[in-house]
Amino acid sequence: MQLSHIAIWTKELERSREFYTTYFNGKSNEKYVNPKKGFASYFVTFEGGASLEIMQRTDITEERAGLFIGLAHFAFSIGSKEKVDSMIELFRENGYTVLGEPRTTGDGFYEGAIADPDGNIVEIIA
Repeated sequence: MQLSHIAIWTKELERSREFYTTYFNGKSNEKYVNPKKGFASYFVTFEGGASLEIMQRTDITEERAGLFIGLAHFAFSIGSKEKVDSMIELFRENGYTVLGEPRTTGDGFYEGAIADPDGNIVEIIA
C-alpha cells in the first residue's frame, strides 16, 4: 500500500498548476473536465512519484466557498478493485463512516471513500 495523492481545492486552477510546476518542478497531466458538474482538475506529479490533485468547481457560491478551498482528501492506492471493496467493507464493519461506495469515477479511478476518526476524507483506490 502506498500514499497515492493529496487533493486540494483552488479558486484558480491554472494559477495553482503553474505554481506547483514552476516552483516544485512538478509535471502536470492534461486537464480533466466534467462539464456536467462544473469540475476540473490536474494531477501534478513530483520526483519520487507523489502527486497533488488540484481541483476546481465553477458552480460554488461565496457562502459555500470554504468547503471548496484547501485540503479535500488524501488517497491510498492498494492495488486492486477487490482490495478496495474488501477494505471499504472492513471500515464499515469497524464502525467508520463510508462516504463513497466503491465505483469507477469519470477520470478512471476505482475508489471508495471513508471518514477517518477526525472526519478527514480518505480515498481507497485500486
